[in-house]
Amino acid sequence: MTAIQILMGLERSDAAGREADAAARMGFLEWAFALPGEATPEAARAAHGSCTACRPASAAAQAFVAYLQQAGCRMHRPVRRGRAARLH
Repeated sequence: MTAIQILMGLERSDAAGREADAAARMGFLEWAFALPGEATPEAARAAHGSCTACRPASAAAQAFVAYLQQAGCRMHRPVRRGRAARLH
């Protein structure tokens, strides 16, 4: 399923609070496992952009978009200090 299809399904949900968060988490996992290959931050950013354009209203849909945003964040490389920085 695409992120938009999952978002539309979550928009029909009346869940709130923990239930909305659980539904969003399940939707995120469904999206991640349905991707061809592996789920990358770039794929999450693309899905986040398309889902944000739909302006989600339900709590579950908003939580799903938040999961996509978190998955699209870049990881920072650790800073090497001292001898390790000079050698590499």
